[in-house]
Amino acid sequence: MTENSKFYEVNNIRVHVVEKGRKGQPVLLFLHGFPEFWYGWRHQIDYFTAKGYRVLLPDQRGYNLSSKPTELKAYQVRELASDIAQLIQAAGERKVYLVGHDWGAAVAWAMAYLYPQLITRLIIINVPHPKVFFQTLRSDPGQMLRSWYIGFFQIPFIPEKLISLGNFKMLQNSMLKSSYASTFSKADMSQYVQAWQQQNAIPSMVNWYRAAVRYRNPAVMGNHKIEVQTLILWGEKDTFLKKEMARKSLSYCQKGKLYLIPDATHWVHHEKSQLVNELIEEFIS
Repeated sequence: MTENSKFYEVNNIRVHVVEKGRKGQPVLLFLHGFPEFWYGWRHQIDYFTAKGYRVLLPDQRGYNLSSKPTELKAYQVRELASDIAQLIQAAGERKVYLVGHDWGAAVAWAMAYLYPQLITRLIIINVPHPKVFFQTLRSDPGQMLRSWYIGFFQIPFIPEKLISLGNFKMLQNSMLKSSYASTFSKADMSQYVQAWQQQNAIPSMVNWYRAAVRYRNPAVMGNHKIEVQTLILWGEKDTFLKKEMARKSLSYCQKGKLYLIPDATHWVHHEKSQLVNELIEEFIS
């Protein structure tokens, strides 16, 4: 079976989805983070379809071939989660195994609060529970330093201009310097550059960060623990997020498991794809 590229009309936007597998099979839905797109899960597609799963890999709103609304409020987490909830139904599914990395994990945390009935099990990769992140960001100078770019992205217009210079050199360097030399090939980077070149992609991607500061996250406002069984996978050499937040995130899960991967970075699903795939499969089966 080859990958199928489709568009779904959901939540008043158009979402591009790469999918593989057949209806009737259990579904794994993968949510990418910044600055990736569906391609970030390429090491997961064949592994899980060979195991009998249907996989859905959307470009989240603002990214690659999906719609790019111009209003800032369109990028608040509640809207991002609503996209995915409606996508699950539009794809003809009742429940999914939900996997998220980076910003995709932030959306997945919100999904677990707003739409738990749509999630069979939740897999979070290298992003803490939003409450843990905001508490740490306010109290830990080391995490404040690591998260400098969040403040930078609040500046109007300038981040977009700087990011776009030199064939998106800033984004390329961010990925290459925060990973191992073998994590991303030149061919991989050309795929990302092509996605970043889509009209209005960079302003839309940056607007995720602006909306996060401007609008309240439902996962931060919720007081109850997440009821969906949750697995947190974490590359310990993450230069963006301190690993101490991973363990603290367990306290917000009724049934949570944590697996630390010592020799992996923020891009653990690329660097340790076989291990990540096996851990996910073990958890959902």
